[in-house]
Amino acid sequence: MANFTTADIKALREKTGAGMMDAKKALVEADGDIEAAIDALRAKGLATAQKKSSRTAAEGLVGVAVEGTSGVAVEVNSETDFVAKNDKFQDFVRKVTETAAGASSDDVETLKGMAYPDGGTVAEKLTDNVATIGENQQIRRMKTVSVSNGVVVPYMHNAVAANLGKIGVLVALESEAGADVLEPLGKQIAMHIAAAFPQALDADSLDPDLIERERKIAAEKAAESGKPENVQEKMVEGAINKFAKENALLSQLFVIDNKTPIADVVAKAGKDAGTSIVLKDYVRFQLGEGIEKEESDFAAEVAAAVKG
Repeated sequence: MANFTTADIKALREKTGAGMMDAKKALVEADGDIEAAIDALRAKGLATAQKKSSRTAAEGLVGVAVEGTSGVAVEVNSETDFVAKNDKFQDFVRKVTETAAGASSDDVETLKGMAYPDGGTVAEKLTDNVATIGENQQIRRMKTVSVSNGVVVPYMHNAVAANLGKIGVLVALESEAGADVLEPLGKQIAMHIAAAFPQALDADSLDPDLIERERKIAAEKAAESGKPENVQEKMVEGAINKFAKENALLSQLFVIDNKTPIADVVAKAGKDAGTSIVLKDYVRFQLGEGIEKEESDFAAEVAAAVKG
C-alpha cells in the first residue's frame, strides 16, 4: 500500500491545484513522496509551479531590526500561536532581534551566547522562557545584510507589533542618495519581496539544485511533446530562462505595475536622484518556511532542540 493519507492528497491538491484523482494517482506512483508527486504533476501539465504557501506547521514570530547601515531578521518558533501572542514572548523576540543586530555572524549559536539586555545570555533567557511560559521555543535562524553607504530598510507584512510578524523583509540599498529617496524605494521593493517571494537576488544566485529540478521537469514535458530533439532542447532552455526570470528579484516584474523589472525600477530611481542606486541584497523570512510537518512533530523537534 502506498505510504500516504487523505490529508496528503488534500495537501497535494492545495499545492498544485490538481484534481482529486490526479493527485491520488501521482502519490501512488511516487509512493507517497509529495515533492516527487508535485514534479510528476507539473511534468504532465497537471499543475503549475509549486505554490509558496504560507500554511506551515511552525508558530512563533519573525523579528527585524536595523542598526546604522546593517539590519537583521530573526525567526523564533513556538509550539502554538497562542504563545506567539504572549507579551513576554513578543518582548523576548524583540530583544533577541535587537541583540542580533550587534552580532558579527548569522550563527544562531553565537547569538545564544551573547548577553541578553535584561541580564544573563540569550540562551539562558530562552531556557527561562520555556520554564515560565510552559511551552518549548527555538531560535531557528537569523540573517544580516549591510551596506557601506546607503540604507537597510525593514518591512513587516501584517505586523502583530512593531517589527514583529510572520513575514519580515530587509532591503539593502547602496547609494549616496539621501534617506528621503532610499527609504520609500526600499519599502516599495520590500513589499514586492513579501508578495513575490523571490528565490535569489539575480539569476546567477539561484540554487543550482533548484535549477536542476526545474530542468528535469522541463525535459520530461518536452519529451512528451514528441517534437524533434533540437526543438526539445530549446523548449527546456526557454523554460529554465523563464523560471530564472520569474524567481530572481532583479528580473521579477514589479507587483505595483506588473510590467517593470525590479532592476529597472532601481535604475530609474537612481537616474531621478542623480546618483547610482544598487540593490545590494535582501532578506525575506516567512515564519515556518521550509517546515511542512504535523504540529505534534514540530513540537517534538522544538523540544529536542531545546534539550540539546
